Amino acid sequence: MSDQESFGFSLEAQPQAHASATEKSSENTASAKTHKTTPSDTKKSKPKNTRAAGATAAEMASRQRDISVSEFFAKNRHLLGFDNPSKALLTTVKEGVDNALDAAEEAGILPDILVEIVQIEEDRFRIAIEDNGPGIVSAQVPKIFGRLLYGSKFHRLRQSRGQQGIGISAAGMYGLLTTGKPVCITTRTAKSKRAHYCELVMDTKTNSPRVRKDIELDWHREHGTRVEIELEGNYRGGQHSVDLYIRQISLANPHAQITYIPPKTNTDEKTHVFPRVADELPAQTAEIKPHPYGVELGVLMQMCLDTKGRNLRSFLQVDFSRVSSNTALEICKTAGLSETRRPQEMHREEVEKLFRAIQKTKLMAPPTDCIAPIGEELIERALRAEVNAEFYATVTRKPVVYRGNPFLIEVGLAYGGSLSADAPVTMYRFANRVPLQYQQGACAITKAITGTDWKSYHLQQPRGALPIGPMLIMVHIASVWVPFTSESKEAIAHYPEIIKEMRLGLQECGRNVSQFIARKRRDADEAKKRAYIVRYIPQVAIGLQEILGFNDVARNQLVESLTHVLERSRGM
Repeated sequence: MSDQESFGFSLEAQPQAHASATEKSSENTASAKTHKTTPSDTKKSKPKNTRAAGATAAEMASRQRDISVSEFFAKNRHLLGFDNPSKALLTTVKEGVDNALDAAEEAGILPDILVEIVQIEEDRFRIAIEDNGPGIVSAQVPKIFGRLLYGSKFHRLRQSRGQQGIGISAAGMYGLLTTGKPVCITTRTAKSKRAHYCELVMDTKTNSPRVRKDIELDWHREHGTRVEIELEGNYRGGQHSVDLYIRQISLANPHAQITYIPPKTNTDEKTHVFPRVADELPAQTAEIKPHPYGVELGVLMQMCLDTKGRNLRSFLQVDFSRVSSNTALEICKTAGLSETRRPQEMHREEVEKLFRAIQKTKLMAPPTDCIAPIGEELIERALRAEVNAEFYATVTRKPVVYRGNPFLIEVGLAYGGSLSADAPVTMYRFANRVPLQYQQGACAITKAITGTDWKSYHLQQPRGALPIGPMLIMVHIASVWVPFTSESKEAIAHYPEIIKEMRLGLQECGRNVSQFIARKRRDADEAKKRAYIVRYIPQVAIGLQEILGFNDVARNQLVESLTHVLERSRGM
């Protein structure tokens, strides 16, 4: 709505209003020549309302129309992580790598991923992400890359990097908005088939793809996908750089090999290969059904309408996890509802009784085979490959539940070595093996770390801030549904259950590092005392020689004997 419309008149009404005002002005001028104004006329005259008539309900209704989801995000792209050119570059790489890892793992293939960034102009780059995954069926390519909110992961309760079906298509939309160039996709599903090459753009008004080129060609990979997006961006180093993201994604995915080719901004930039440190894929995750504790009243009402169960008892058994026949019967009795009641015919009051009965019934926690942790051993191996430290500690907590969704927390810690001792600790945040690089202050991981009392673990810590010392902290949450604070998936919401688990994991690692620091200090004190004693042993031998009068040979033997006694008593 324009400024004029917001004040109650439309642009179309202005010319008529102006003409009417001009005619009246002319009439007033003519009458002024023949009529002399008197004081009584002045009192009787009233100001006239020259404001144009406001828009009618019909006119306002005619301006209403549907808003496409892609049209909305095109105007609000900051919600998806495309706030500025440097962040847009990183977000595009992130979404492409996430899709590549998910596809390869689901197909049972050890991921081999290529990330290439080519600088075309000062503020224009072409990003290519290539993988050895199973490829994409040609009919699905336009929908996957040319539509927002299209994917296979939103309705499945199992751990995956992507969730909403927005990321890679949003990156292509951003590239189209800033450069006008289409997304280029090369994909091949089998060695016996030729590769499929497609160029497409997104129609944001209809949230639908428009294919500009569609051909078959030869490709060097037997199966896999390559996505190329040209966009307006900014390549830079630092905390929010693509370089750091690649290092972190390699750390959280030790089973993947990633080849990274940065833009040739100077002669020192070369191809970087991050080899896999594990030859086994993560455990396959199973899809689970919703847990009754995680379902809200409105969702339960919709599930009653959509269920294929013929009666209430079968509905509870079939559509939910951890509900046995006896448990379903108990819920029905608690709710005061017949087990043979048809769910589709239930009224809102009945569904609310069912909802309250579910909350009162004791149910088993949801199954945890839907999530796959990195594992303590692999986290330590990845940390050793990433940073040169003196001590490493890792912990994988047992799965727990928030709002009916299972999750688990993993913590890795590296201390000492080449890490800086005078700066705040380095913090790596991960969700379903994906690094989180923005909105650090708004993340539950940051709250858990700053809320832990690191002083009790022999580390300095300003109030309400990160601890200071030569340490790297890595926190990973694995869940079927990570509660991100926004669509850009940059920070984790502050659920008390999640923060509690994070703190428990941090405290366990903190106790381990505390023992290491205490032992290191004891060894340092021991070495200092030993140095003092070793320094004065010859003087003691000389004093005894002068008192007892033995020769130099006996004195040297005494020095050796005292040194031996010192080492034996100190356990050296």
